[in-house]
Amino acid sequence: MLSGPSCAFCGAPTAWPVERCSECSGRRLTFASARAAVEYAGPARSLVHGWKERGLRRAATLAADLIVSLVEAPTVDVVTAVPPDAERLLRRGHHPAGRLARELGRRWELPVSTLLVRPRSSSRQTGLRFAERRRNVDGAFAARGAVPPDVLLVDDVYTTGSTASAAAAALRAGGARTVRVLTFARTGR
Repeated sequence: MLSGPSCAFCGAPTAWPVERCSECSGRRLTFASARAAVEYAGPARSLVHGWKERGLRRAATLAADLIVSLVEAPTVDVVTAVPPDAERLLRRGHHPAGRLARELGRRWELPVSTLLVRPRSSSRQTGLRFAERRRNVDGAFAARGAVPPDVLLVDDVYTTGSTASAAAAALRAGGARTVRVLTFARTGR
């Protein structure tokens, strides 16, 4: 579980509470805030790997239960997920972030909608450096029609915020005023 002081903007663990930490300060991130339930390490890392790469679909239910117990329900119009790359969706046979979004919507009694598409493929973010991650997802998402004003964007892991920011930019271009990001896990810095 992530506990203790954190960045009010990106949710990164910090030595004391700050509005913007060294990780997000000076960056043009297009979301209003980002939060995660647990640190992406140890058992959480193994769970996410099994969930994404080994077909452990029920992990979405466990992740949603944990998130709901640790994170206050957001005040938003709709919940949506970062869409998967078509090749990875085919290989995996499921969409982890989409399942997590549906589970959270059900628990918080919020509507869930597919608001984003991927007009182009992108490489896996794993192993890419910070600037490479940002370039890799630049233009990788587009809104599917009009987007409600307040959106909760769900993904499985927050690493640098590049994917979340690119997806949030597409949602904002589609009409969202505020995009909040929520992930099951977050890498420590």
